[in-house]
Amino acid sequence: MKLTSLPLAILVLALMFGGITFSSMMNWWSTTTTKIPAVYLEGDEAGEYNPADIRGSYTLGEISSLFQIPIKDLASAFGIPRDTDANTFELKDLETQFADAPQEIGTSSVRLFVAFYKGLPIDLVNENTYLLKKAGAILVEKGNMTTEQAAYLETHIIELNATDTPASSTKFVSEPTPLATEHVIVDGTISGKTTFQDLLDWGVTQGAIEEILGSSMPAPAIVIKDYATSQGIEFSTLKTTLQAEVDLINP
Repeated sequence: MKLTSLPLAILVLALMFGGITFSSMMNWWSTTTTKIPAVYLEGDEAGEYNPADIRGSYTLGEISSLFQIPIKDLASAFGIPRDTDANTFELKDLETQFADAPQEIGTSSVRLFVAFYKGLPIDLVNENTYLLKKAGAILVEKGNMTTEQAAYLETHIIELNATDTPASSTKFVSEPTPLATEHVIVDGTISGKTTFQDLLDWGVTQGAIEEILGSSMPAPAIVIKDYATSQGIEFSTLKTTLQAEVDLINP
C-alpha cells in the first residue's frame, strides 16, 4: 500500500505524540534536566556530593535539596531580593546581581559557602573567592568549618552597604571588608577589577589569552569580569583558566 502525503503526515504525528504520551505514563519522559554533582571518591566524605562540581545552571533550590541546607540560609547568604523566588534563582545570575562588587560574588562563592557550611573539603590553595558578610555570619553560627577554612573566611569577606537590604538595590563599600585582618590583592591575582592589560603586564601573551577566549582579545582596558558578563560567560570559570595561565608565568 502506498501512502499519500496527508496520511503519512498524520501517521508520523500520531506515532510521535503517542510515544510521548506512553513514555509519560511509564514515567520515562522528562522535560527537566536532573542535575547531580560528582561525589567524593575517597576519604571520610566518599559518596557525598562534592561542592566543587556545582555549576552556574544550578538553582538555589537544587543546592538546598542536594546539600540539605535551608533555603532561607542560602537566600540570606547571597542577598536574594525578597520579591524573588530563591528556589528558582540560578547561580550564574549572581555575577549580574553583584556586578558592581569589588570582588566577584558568583558560582564559586556558592561552592565555597556549601563546603564551609557542611564541613566538606575544598581546595583553598588556588582559591581567591569571596563571600558577603552575611554569609560569613551564617557560617560562623551554623557552619562546620575546619580551622583552615575559618582562617580563609576571615580575609575573604565583602560587606554590603549597611543601609541596604536584600529587597533594595545592591551597593557596596569601596573596599572588601574582612572579618578580622585586612586582605590585599597582590599583582598576579585576578579579581573583579582586573583588566586584560593587567594580564599582559603580568606576562601573559595575547596569543595565550585569545586561545583561552576562543576569539580575539578585546581592548586591553576592558575589565575581564565585564567582558565575561557581556559574552554570557561565567566569570568564575574564565578567571580560573586565566589565573592558571598567570600562575605558570609567575609561580
